Amino acid sequence: MALWRIRATVDDRPGYLSVLTASLALRSVNILAVQVHTTEAGAVDDFLVDAPDTLTEADLHAAIARGRGRDAFVTRAEAQGLADQPTRALALAGHVAHDPDGLGEALISLLDAAEVRWRPEPPAGRPGFDDTHMRLADPLGGSYEVLRPQPAFTPAEFARARALVALAGTIQSRQDERVTLLLSSGRELVVRPATADDLDAVRDLHGLPDPRLRRLMSPAGGVCLVAEDADERIVATASLTVEGDLGELSVLVDAGWRRRGLGTALVRRLRRWAERHDLAALVAHVRSDDVALLRTLGGSCSAADSGMVDVTLRLAQTSLSGDGAVLNAGG
Repeated sequence: MALWRIRATVDDRPGYLSVLTASLALRSVNILAVQVHTTEAGAVDDFLVDAPDTLTEADLHAAIARGRGRDAFVTRAEAQGLADQPTRALALAGHVAHDPDGLGEALISLLDAAEVRWRPEPPAGRPGFDDTHMRLADPLGGSYEVLRPQPAFTPAEFARARALVALAGTIQSRQDERVTLLLSSGRELVVRPATADDLDAVRDLHGLPDPRLRRLMSPAGGVCLVAEDADERIVATASLTVEGDLGELSVLVDAGWRRRGLGTALVRRLRRWAERHDLAALVAHVRSDDVALLRTLGGSCSAADSGMVDVTLRLAQTSLSGDGAVLNAGG
């Protein structure tokens, strides 16, 4: 027996797929996997089959034609084709999540493409596809062109490719958001967006129950930053929750790292994020001995309760450029 990949279009009408599969069955072709892609031209049926060694490519084409299939594509397949397309796409997404620079190879594997080209300019016209070309917008700028002589691309393949490109863009942008923070003492920390993998470390720092902790690390409409020391231990968090045009700040610095400018640097970074997103003001509910941190940034205070103070920091609603790779934090 031999593995083959078959793709053919049939009329999108009841019973037409069964006519095609019956024609293949008459030639002792065993269908191992099937996907149906709906297109304007009809239903594109994609099969992975196990056929007798005596059957040739021409025999399979003839069986497809007798089964009312058209625009057939037939090629030998490898054992890895036994994985269904959703499983294959998920596996490739996992690879891209760990190595977004491998997106081109992932697209080739996902689409069985002949070539993938990256261009610095946006796609010519709108992102989309025809029979042999697929055009994808790179979220970080530029575009991808995917080439495959046959079979013709389908809407489902375009949707999968676009999702994979979007994932790579998200991962790459997160990596680009990592900065090295140089404190006035000469110590260096890495500041980056928080991830789900940080939950245990942040729990140790905050001592909060999980529901509150998860809200802190995934704030509504906002961002959560963590600061890591040289041993990759999280020593501070800074969270910004957005409601309307206001952002609520929450900053916690490990006791051993206070009074070194770390809290100020994190608030400055969140303020820049808030200004880029056109927020009107930041508010914080802080202890009285932490008020100085926000006052140095122009915050105004009002009394609260139980030794706490409400601080409001008005923002200029302007679009700012991104942060550099190294930040210097003052006292």
